Amino acid sequence: MIIRNIFIGLAAIITICGALFGGWYYRPWSNFSPAEMSAASAPDQLVSSFRRMDEIYPNRVIHADSTATPLSRNVENADVLINWLDAEKPVSEWLRESDSTGLMVLHNGEVVHEEYFLEADVETRHTSWSVGKSYVATLIAIAMREGHISSLDQTAEMFAPQFGGTDYGETTLRHLLMMSAGVNFDEDYGNVDSDIRVLFAAPAMGQSIDNLVGQVERDREPGEDLHYVSANTQVLSAVVRGIYNAPLAEIVQTKIWEPIGMAGDASWNQNIPGESGHAIGYCCLNARLEEYARFGQFYLQDGVWNDERILPEGWVEMATRPNADFQNAGDDSVYPPRGYGLHFWVPNDHDGEYFMAGVFGQYVWVDERRNIVIARTAADQTWSNRTRESIAAMRALAAHYGDPIDDLANDDLPALTEADADG
Repeated sequence: MIIRNIFIGLAAIITICGALFGGWYYRPWSNFSPAEMSAASAPDQLVSSFRRMDEIYPNRVIHADSTATPLSRNVENADVLINWLDAEKPVSEWLRESDSTGLMVLHNGEVVHEEYFLEADVETRHTSWSVGKSYVATLIAIAMREGHISSLDQTAEMFAPQFGGTDYGETTLRHLLMMSAGVNFDEDYGNVDSDIRVLFAAPAMGQSIDNLVGQVERDREPGEDLHYVSANTQVLSAVVRGIYNAPLAEIVQTKIWEPIGMAGDASWNQNIPGESGHAIGYCCLNARLEEYARFGQFYLQDGVWNDERILPEGWVEMATRPNADFQNAGDDSVYPPRGYGLHFWVPNDHDGEYFMAGVFGQYVWVDERRNIVIARTAADQTWSNRTRESIAAMRALAAHYGDPIDDLANDDLPALTEADADG
């Protein structure tokens, strides 16, 4: 009888624990649950998940500029041929094979190519993944322009005291932007136990991403190599939050969305619902294709919009070119064939070309000499193996729609001075 009662008691405890876990996991009382977040990453759900991330994750809304007007349109939608593997491949084939959800090309600020796929449309808010990193870097530049940051050689803990006394707190903004913080961090998305997977699990667990990142340690000197680490951008987003004493989404709205006339609402995901949550700063902006393209146009115009300079003079050149030899692009680079600047990628043999990129094939490509911006969204599970092909596709689109290079005056952007670098 005693043994029977023990088993009954254990069964009751297990049942209660299971019910408690089930309630926590599915959270019928909440709009967001670990169950839905986990299901969203299933391969057969990516296309759907990537256009409703603001339904799956807690977020803050970024409101459109009330005076904004849409970009002008003169759409051609040519099926451009890509020179790929010693053959010509239609861009439509590249788009289909890579599970693209949207493609927009701007020439001189006008939409000349606009297509949507896999049930997306002009109002779909596509998730940015790491394209969002370039927005955070841009906020650092704006803070420099406004005098909040006097030098990129200031340390993170000067603006984000939650990192005080940590290795990240002692890291300079420059080394964070260069992806050269010297930290021991595994960015392998394919490894379920990697550091980046732990960070992405934090919202489901209701954890503070800042706290997790603060535990990351350095294992070599900063400024010695290129090591792409999402935690670096989380620290930069905390710097921005510290400077403006506001949530990241609100800062994006007042410093980027409104000044350059974004015509669509957006959102930025955060770790928990409500006012106490903070942004997933290394990714997770959700915006229409047009807003991504307009942001690229802002960079093409050297950080000037409606004749108003918003970014420090020389910032665009510094941010979109390698700042050290170890950032150079090429087949022998750390991430072939790409190189890196300050939270912007540069392709091999770049000539006024640079791009923002996110996992699963998100791109904002800028070609300064041809006056071209290309925004592309996708749910491409083989995006990493398709990098060279995607670069070839961007270049083919730019060559078709852009200014002929031979007819352009080769006017370089003004050189960045030490004074510019210090804000």
